[in-house]
Amino acid sequence: MDVLSEVLKTVKLDGAVFFHGEFSAPWCMREPDSDSMASYLSADSKHVIIFHLLTEGRGHARVEEDATPVSLIAGDLVIFPHGDAHLMGNGRPVTPVDSTKQIQQVLAEGKMLSQYGGGGEMTKLICGYLTCERQLSQVFLAGLPPLMKLHIRDESSGRWLEETLRYSVEQGEAAGPGGKAVVAKLSEVLFVEALRRYVAQLPATQSGWLAGVRDPDVGRALGCLHRDPARPWTIATLADEVGLSRSVLAERFRHYLSETPIGYLTRWRLNLAAQLLSATSKSVAEVAGDVGYESEPSFNRAFKREFGLPPARYRQGARAQVKQTTP
Repeated sequence: MDVLSEVLKTVKLDGAVFFHGEFSAPWCMREPDSDSMASYLSADSKHVIIFHLLTEGRGHARVEEDATPVSLIAGDLVIFPHGDAHLMGNGRPVTPVDSTKQIQQVLAEGKMLSQYGGGGEMTKLICGYLTCERQLSQVFLAGLPPLMKLHIRDESSGRWLEETLRYSVEQGEAAGPGGKAVVAKLSEVLFVEALRRYVAQLPATQSGWLAGVRDPDVGRALGCLHRDPARPWTIATLADEVGLSRSVLAERFRHYLSETPIGYLTRWRLNLAAQLLSATSKSVAEVAGDVGYESEPSFNRAFKREFGLPPARYRQGARAQVKQTTP
């Protein structure tokens, strides 16, 4: 079972490209943070992941609060999984240009090409984003650094992704029939490929959710829980599925995730419930049953412990927020 795929299906990744940029040195741009981006996209209930694919030339990137830049070359993909405001540029230091107005113009007019700079060495970028369920995505995002850099030209799959995405964007196919859907799916695949490589490169001593996914036993247990979260799991039934003793499974699970399997399952169920309350018209009782609670009162108590509000009031607040942010 591919637990990462199961989780990504649940968090509902949705990708898009802002523009492709042609920037000549010296240049430096400041990209806004995730919350600002969400407001421009009318997606305030979503989390925004920002990425840039450097297709030609060189440059550097850094999180705004970090003084140390990361060097970039053609074929590098840089991702800001937590949506931090960041700076990108090339050449001698210049005053950063805030890209907020540019992004707003791109979103309003659908203009795909952005050009800027001092006339020197050329850097070409494809700049895009992904949105996902804010709470559910924290399962895998929590283990990621503020900035991820991945060189995708070292494997045929990465080269194919770059060429296909670049062709789709630069040839204007994003504006043609089905073009936006193609670019969106390519953006999603690009992010998933980055996650896969990041997991594969984690050191053996690493802990956390992504490291647990890579472990054969813990990954199998996580796959069971995510594939069928409403099943009445116990540590005994889960251990039987994984093929370990209860004590060994509990120990290995705690090593990677710092909690018990059933504790993890409870939090995931409640986060699923919060998403269902926000996005569907199902009754509280139906939601409780969908995530594995046989008793509505016990679900209400567990939900209030986790979120500080009973389910009905949580739903009212979520819907009020959507109304405030919908244009």
